[in-house]
Amino acid sequence: MILSVEALVVLLAVPVAINVSDVGTGAAWLGGGAVAVLCVLGAGMVRRGRPGYVVGSVAQVAALATGIVVPAMLVLAGIFALMWFVLLRIGPEVERVKAAREAAARDGDA
Repeated sequence: MILSVEALVVLLAVPVAINVSDVGTGAAWLGGGAVAVLCVLGAGMVRRGRPGYVVGSVAQVAALATGIVVPAMLVLAGIFALMWFVLLRIGPEVERVKAAREAAARDGDA
């Protein structure tokens, strides 16, 4: 979910980059589109394990790099990066608790 929303934010930041900085329209859309595609790919791959987390992390670095052109993106991308790394930290624990609950429910039904 984090990566999906981040893709939208990045795409919405492209017109801002065009108006605020000296970046050309094509370059802004290409860069923003590339970051958005990384976010969408990462979101799609997250359930498949490590490759999804790697792509998501690369997307975070790329989004932070957009702050070079649009300084406000440093704040926005920083918030998303913080959420992403918190998710990486607590995600495995949440999955373990979920699996334990499901196992307990199966044992209780039997």
